[in-house]
Amino acid sequence: MAVNGAGRSAMAIGRFLGWVLLAAAFAVLAWELWGAWQTGELTIHAAGKVWYDLDRTSLNGAQAGTQRYLLPALWDPVIVTVLTWPALLVLGVPGALLAFFCRKRGGRRR
Repeated sequence: MAVNGAGRSAMAIGRFLGWVLLAAAFAVLAWELWGAWQTGELTIHAAGKVWYDLDRTSLNGAQAGTQRYLLPALWDPVIVTVLTWPALLVLGVPGALLAFFCRKRGGRRR
């Protein structure tokens, strides 16, 4: 199946976003391993904690915006539940899926 120009652009954006999410997941993994090396105890960080530690203002803004302009029930329980999951999985699984499904597929060569 041929992909037109708009489809190629969407695939490139998906592939880029996938790799960014994977890089963020590896950064979280490195942070957790560094902490384990320092303390001798592995701590798995929740996505919400990582977001809060990086930029609590944007987390509060995302909550307010979701509850005010989208759907209040979307924040709690849906987004709150996802924010309690391990950050490594929240970033790594969608990143791997995007990178895989948006990858360049080589055509047949003769």
